[in-house]
Amino acid sequence: MNERPNSLHASDIAHSMHPYTNMRAHEEKGPMIMTRGDGIRVYDIDGKEYIEALAGLWSVAVGFSETRLADVAYEQLKKLPYYHSFAHKAHEPSIRLAEKLVEMTPEGLNRVFFTNSGSEANDTVIKMVWFLNNALGRTGKKKFLSRNKAYHGITIASGSLTGLPANHKDFDLPAIPVTHLTTPHYWRFANEGETEAEFTARLLKELEDTIEAEGADTIAAFIGEPVMGAGGVMVPPEGYWPGVAEICRKNDILLVSDEVINGFGRLGTPFGCEKFGFTPDILVTSKQLTSSYMPLAAIMVSDEVYNTIADHTAKLGTFGHGFTGSGHPVACAVGLENLNIIEEQDLMGNAARLEKPFQDGLRKFADHPLVGEVRGVGLIAGVELVKDKATKEAFAPAGSMAAKVAALAAEEGLICRNVYETVALCPPLILTEADVTEIHARLGRALDRALEWAKAEGLV
Repeated sequence: MNERPNSLHASDIAHSMHPYTNMRAHEEKGPMIMTRGDGIRVYDIDGKEYIEALAGLWSVAVGFSETRLADVAYEQLKKLPYYHSFAHKAHEPSIRLAEKLVEMTPEGLNRVFFTNSGSEANDTVIKMVWFLNNALGRTGKKKFLSRNKAYHGITIASGSLTGLPANHKDFDLPAIPVTHLTTPHYWRFANEGETEAEFTARLLKELEDTIEAEGADTIAAFIGEPVMGAGGVMVPPEGYWPGVAEICRKNDILLVSDEVINGFGRLGTPFGCEKFGFTPDILVTSKQLTSSYMPLAAIMVSDEVYNTIADHTAKLGTFGHGFTGSGHPVACAVGLENLNIIEEQDLMGNAARLEKPFQDGLRKFADHPLVGEVRGVGLIAGVELVKDKATKEAFAPAGSMAAKVAALAAEEGLICRNVYETVALCPPLILTEADVTEIHARLGRALDRALEWAKAEGLV
């Protein structure tokens, strides 16, 4: 066995494998080690303060120091630290959280299935939809429709739904039958001279043409994030989602709303489907469900979906799917308290109230020489960087400038995330107007420093 290194930094380099990381680069650079959090701020091992403007990973709604969640977790650990929900077993936290979710989500989604993560949830959705169609004798109705730049998880099945090259390359994905449609991002993907309405119409025609070419009797479901998150924060064009919903209904295709990032107030409304005017058959939640204090995800299904699945379990004798931690009592207790806090402190309303100063302040960067577009809704936004504002040409290699801005932002005490050519922001819902101003100031300094660096390097 290797001798244990004498520091956390060295130990991490010696022993840890990090997700979404160039591992050889990590061996040279090492980790940024966080030791504590307070509100929207986190602190590293050297005591440096950062505004966590991505809420961890799009997820910490109530901030990083909510003692009510710690207290609830401790009390549940003392009372019943673990129990499962297989074969008619149950416990109060999962029952109460399911009740709360039915109360909070759009009308008609009355059944809840718990998993440990959004990836597992979307993997489960695929299995549920296949199970349902087999129950109906529609054994060929198994294909999924997704979008390029979508993010739906990283398991073999949910990773297939994801539409990002890095998630597919050399993982042999997609591994299930899925077609990825055009990203609904007008600024980047509209044809020259095409209006937003024409762009929407083209995307809806693409959907209809794909269904006709593949055959509606082969397509099981369309899955989408109301606002695309990890692909670069893309807000859909007007009329897109109602059009998608209508086409799916007409062709007997289930509509799945992936609300893992959008849900519980991120957009200033309880759920993204409500923001954009459509009703899904299945809704997937995670992240802000517990503010990521505990791993938990929940799938909400319509009565029609549930009844078809339930009837088939009666025929087969079981629903042969589940996880050891499905509906974990500690996670569910934390989730229930977290949702209570979101409601009691009106954090959804806070997102709606701060949307204008947050988004307006960011849009002032649209005039910055490095910025091609600023986009967002509620308390989520993306700042896309370009080498040439007129042609929208990106810097090469892809994502290099966004990575530079994110690194400089961290030096300025602001944690954001570089997603390809976009710098993404998604701060905790407990944000104040003073916090908004400070985020803008720190990001502005990072952009200005990146511009000076780019000039010195001859990149602009």
